[in-house]
Amino acid sequence: MDAIQQHMLDTYRAAQLSEPAPPPPGRHDRAVLRDLYRHWLRHPPTRGPRDHSSPSSAPPGPSGV
Repeated sequence: MDAIQQHMLDTYRAAQLSEPAPPPPGRHDRAVLRDLYRHWLRHPPTRGPRDHSSPSSAPPGPSGV
């Protein structure tokens, strides 16, 4: 089921229960992305402890390299 179908089903259920209709899908996407970007600017990701696995520790591939 895609977002439009889910929205239609939710709207139908809300009408049956005399509740307000839900907002259409994607209505708040821009605001959510803007807030995530602002959060990232204030709290940039930090690098965790170094990962000790390296490509050389991986088993050799089919070519033997």
